[in-house]
Amino acid sequence: MKLKVYEYKNCSTCRNALKYLESKKIEFEKKAIRETPPTKAELKKMLGYLDGDSKRLFNTSGGDYKELGLKDKLAKMSLDEQFELLSQNGNLVKRPFVLGEGFGLIGFKEEEWKTALSKK
Repeated sequence: MKLKVYEYKNCSTCRNALKYLESKKIEFEKKAIRETPPTKAELKKMLGYLDGDSKRLFNTSGGDYKELGLKDKLAKMSLDEQFELLSQNGNLVKRPFVLGEGFGLIGFKEEEWKTALSKK
């Protein structure tokens, strides 16, 4: 399975992540996160890699997160409600959002990526 990387072109963290993948000659499929957010199935899969911590799926520093008041609402929302929101609004998803064979990565921390990608 080729890596699937959801990214936003104006995000410096995403650009750094893509440069890292390119420097390691790792093939990936790039998806524009705002136009094509991860599916509910992909979000559920990622949640499994995050030990069930759904808050980590959210871009908590983003304007949409703050505008919707999710800081106070998130704890009261069901997982289905959270997945619905994330799958409809890519701005709410922490990025880059990367799914590979048997692993998922959110954000870009080079050491985490090195470890995950060395196992593939």
